[in-house]
Amino acid sequence: MRFAVLGETAVRTEDGTLVRVPELKVRALLAALLVDAGRPVAAFRLVDDLWGDEPPGNPLRALQAKVSQLRRAFEEAEPGGRGLVVTQAPGYLLAVPEGALDAQEFARLAARARETADPRGRAVLLGGALDLWRGPAFAGFAEEPFARAAAERLEEERLAVREALAEARLDAGEHGLLAGELAELVARHPLRERLRAVQLRALYRAGRQSEALAGYEELRTLLADELGLDPSPELTALHAAMLRQDATLSAPMPVPISAPIPAPAAVPSAAVRGATPPTAGGGPPRGNLLTPLTGIVGRDAAVAEVRGLLAERRLVTLTGPGGVGKTRLALEAAGQVREEFADGVWLVEFAGARGELAEVVAAALALRDDGVWGLRPEGERALTTAERLAEALRGRRALLVLDNCEHVVDEAASLAELLLRTAPGLVVLTTSQEPLALAGETLWAVEPLDADGAVELFTARAAASAPGFASGAALDPAAQEAVRAVCRRLDGIPLALELAATRVRALGVHGLLARLDDRFRLLDAGLRGAPARQQTLRAVIDWSWELLGEHERTVLRRLAVHAEGCTLGAAEEVCAGRAGPGGAESGAARTRGAQSAGAESGGVQSGAARTHGAQSGRAESRGVQSAGAQSAGAEPSHAQSRDAESGSAGDVAAGDVLGLLARLVDRSLVVAVDGPDGPRYRLLESVAAYCLERLEGAGETEAVRDRHLAHYLRLAEDAEPVLRGPGQRRRLARLDAEASNLRAALDRALAAPPGAGRDAGAALRLVDALAWYWVMRGRLGEALRHATAALRAAPPENEAPQGTAAGPETGALPETAAPPEAATGRVRPEQRALRARVEVWRTGLAIMGGDGTDRRQRIAKALAAYDATAPLRPSDHAWARWFLAHALCGTGSQSEGGRLTGEALDGARAHGDRWVEAAALADRSVQRLLGGDVAGAEEDAAGSDALFAEVGDACCRLWSVYPLATVAEIHGEYGRADGLKRAGLAAAEGLGLTAEVPDLLAGIGRTALLRGDLAEARAYHAAARERAVEVGFRAAEINAVLGLGLGARREGLVEEAEAHMREVLDWHRAVGLDSANALILAELGFSALARGDAAGALGLQEEGYGTALSSGDPRAVALALEGLASAHAGAGRAKEAALLLGAASALRASTGAPLPPAERADVDAAEAAARTVLGPGVFTETFAHGTTLSHERAVAEAGQPRGTRIRRLNP
Repeated sequence: MRFAVLGETAVRTEDGTLVRVPELKVRALLAALLVDAGRPVAAFRLVDDLWGDEPPGNPLRALQAKVSQLRRAFEEAEPGGRGLVVTQAPGYLLAVPEGALDAQEFARLAARARETADPRGRAVLLGGALDLWRGPAFAGFAEEPFARAAAERLEEERLAVREALAEARLDAGEHGLLAGELAELVARHPLRERLRAVQLRALYRAGRQSEALAGYEELRTLLADELGLDPSPELTALHAAMLRQDATLSAPMPVPISAPIPAPAAVPSAAVRGATPPTAGGGPPRGNLLTPLTGIVGRDAAVAEVRGLLAERRLVTLTGPGGVGKTRLALEAAGQVREEFADGVWLVEFAGARGELAEVVAAALALRDDGVWGLRPEGERALTTAERLAEALRGRRALLVLDNCEHVVDEAASLAELLLRTAPGLVVLTTSQEPLALAGETLWAVEPLDADGAVELFTARAAASAPGFASGAALDPAAQEAVRAVCRRLDGIPLALELAATRVRALGVHGLLARLDDRFRLLDAGLRGAPARQQTLRAVIDWSWELLGEHERTVLRRLAVHAEGCTLGAAEEVCAGRAGPGGAESGAARTRGAQSAGAESGGVQSGAARTHGAQSGRAESRGVQSAGAQSAGAEPSHAQSRDAESGSAGDVAAGDVLGLLARLVDRSLVVAVDGPDGPRYRLLESVAAYCLERLEGAGETEAVRDRHLAHYLRLAEDAEPVLRGPGQRRRLARLDAEASNLRAALDRALAAPPGAGRDAGAALRLVDALAWYWVMRGRLGEALRHATAALRAAPPENEAPQGTAAGPETGALPETAAPPEAATGRVRPEQRALRARVEVWRTGLAIMGGDGTDRRQRIAKALAAYDATAPLRPSDHAWARWFLAHALCGTGSQSEGGRLTGEALDGARAHGDRWVEAAALADRSVQRLLGGDVAGAEEDAAGSDALFAEVGDACCRLWSVYPLATVAEIHGEYGRADGLKRAGLAAAEGLGLTAEVPDLLAGIGRTALLRGDLAEARAYHAAARERAVEVGFRAAEINAVLGLGLGARREGLVEEAEAHMREVLDWHRAVGLDSANALILAELGFSALARGDAAGALGLQEEGYGTALSSGDPRAVALALEGLASAHAGAGRAKEAALLLGAASALRASTGAPLPPAERADVDAAEAAARTVLGPGVFTETFAHGTTLSHERAVAEAGQPRGTRIRRLNP
């Protein structure tokens, strides 16, 4: 068994199954024994640990009962497990096997790192140690007296390892990445001098000397204020060296990824070490479900019922009106069944979705939506994103929570039906105000809280917002009755209760009840036609709205255009500025002296707003407080007076937005959640829908949505160059967080016709800015769809745009006035270049997605169009050639890809574009490797790696792993190859590049095969297949299956090996990858010979030889010759076998790629058989003759056997 304390205390069996330990006291016993793992713990101490000051009547017997329960749990999970809990004076001992406790493994890896001189090898070890952590040490028991000291010690060691990792990466030349990444860690631990020293050095080396000096001053001030100390002598010396710009502080040359890395035994995988790869050893449940900040109140019975439904049904829909608590109930129930779903619980929010729901789900699950890069069976139509998503989920046991389906109910129903039909292990839980109406759907109506639950929720929220507010029995009888009356008046609707509770601080509970009665009398007439509960919620939101000041209302209604929330910066850009019709200029835009989109567009109150009620829109546009607010009491006047002090009503300054948001959060109208760049602000669905009506009533919808488009266009364009440099990790996280807003911006750009002050090229600019992000995330289908739509929406070259097409260098959308060229019917040159550039993106994306139709002609057409334009950047034409060549990788178009790569390389060097040069070198290294140029491949890969390190692109440095590791394997340097792949795996997982992980896992498995470690090879290939299936990457899955087949034959499992190889062969043939089948056919031939089928073996090897010739890879031809030799030897044709073995040996020698020792079994068996028949002398002469022949001549001389007899070869 394996034990975990670096996170939640847990036990798992060797196969990764979680051991269920019953009840809290037994789990506490396990934690107490793990604190002293391997050492006896006195019985009296365990009693104190479990019961403290309230021991049971017979404490020793009670302890024995808990020990028996723990032993029983271990035994049920794994036979013999009970023996791990040993009775040993003076108490009990948990016999943890060596290496089976994650904390011990963490300490071992950290110790190995301290002994490792090479900085990159040290970083790999330290990163592997940190990967073992899944949360706070001894989570759940860390505050218990028996675990507190151990937990604090482990947390301190964890922080020390993080500091050591930062030092190692700094020594490896990664100062550019560290300068940005350390800010958050330093903010959490501002007084750690070792950590500060690394940050200051990184900033200095990254050219940010002023920030480094400011950081030192900040630390000096903190130390003096907090501790009364001065910085350490080491930091003082560092400060002095920075001031005099000491040459010793200069950045070292980046340590290339090709640098020596510790041998396999010293390099851990990302989780469980040894033969168990990252995904096979347990760890925390998968998924993206976060723990809510507040506990659920009054829903225990409901949660239990929904949990029961999820155990029995596959489609459960929680229905009910807005604000009744559907989402909160779904999250709680889903969180409590996480352990039941091995492949995770995944939350997907549809509140901001407008179509292509499968893309939203795929992004939430981090699935590739490109199917297979560049490959598709001949004549087969491209799968839709929904179909690819269903295939990716086919073999998974997962729970999908689809939230807020009501406004996309038809699309959600179609998607859910497809997924459930395809994936039998999938369970879907949806929340919606109406059913999906699918067969097998189980509806569960979410009712308002009962009286006691409503009182509990209201008092809890009131106490949180009004310090000093008593709750429950502490209230006097009159106050208790007032609380109950409020809860009755609000029908027990959770959202209404939470909104009302925020007013207790200002009004008190009696005043709140009085105001509610006034409010409902006022609104009853206007809402009489709506259902009762809808009337209640609407009334409470209306009342909350009217108690706001004008500026608070302005920010709140404008915030509603954001999908799934926004950052403070986005709120300042979109929500500030002039309010009302015709006043769309943002405060942030005015500060920059620029107007945002649609600044001149006016707005007429919509029919919907007029129907909604004259109070809202007309009162707002006049800036007059509504009658409802006037009758509600004096409280609104404070907010109104604040607005009056800061400017005209509704004219919000960007600097005031934060304070306004804080007040809205206090009133529960806005929810603040953590994001990658600080807090995010979002609206609950019911509030958002209300605010969108208010936005329409204010006549601001068009202008604010245009401002939203302008902000996210600027965000995307600012992010695009950063994705190729040191800040890419944080920028990827930011773009991930803004995925819904970016989709909304694209929808806006595509839906709006040119003119009306909108940019005809906004959609093209967005696609151009986001395309590389989509490629990095494996979302090629989404990228292709948007590129195609943007090209269709943009005016063709012979049509003039009706409005201005802003230049690519600007972030703001243009004003309404058309430029002079519009009148003359000309398209601006930069617009033409942008359109051509997006056409290049579309062409490459289509090839990557498997569209093989007229590739060469389409590439030529796209390049001709782009070459006819003035490039937006000097090296753009070189980039276009590289990207299209890159798209051809894996399609078998080696000659065309090689030509384009060469042109890209020349262009990049001519214009000094280091990134495109690095990318072209990476692709050329693979092309050279496939052509047998081992030395050239190594040179290009090392050059690419060094250039990517120079520009700070950690993601693309992964491209050099495959060629460098392959060259290392060819040279027999298996430790180096393994280290390269493990370093790449750690980098990919750290960057969230989930699509890269399966091939890296399989690569580690291949190296294990070459070392002869068949158990590790099987484990890593199995993990690779699992991860490939998880992300929907069929090509990577096939690669893993190939590895399983290679290993199975070497384990003697011939039938299993043949099954795997047939699966690979069939898929390769289906997608037109026949040139990749040389290895597969050779393996099938060796397996046939092992079964005694010499005739079948020879036929397969002959076919393999023909396939190898078409591949152009001399190593593949050599393998085919060896396969033919084995088949001839098995048929008793010893002389032919010796001749072919000689030719194969000469061919391998000519490429500098000798057969690895672990792969010599088949050749050695054929040689032994031939030598036995011919005798040593004749065999040697024949073999030597073969070395003088070309492979074609050797095959011709060997000829065809006239008769075949079965002869098994002894490996």
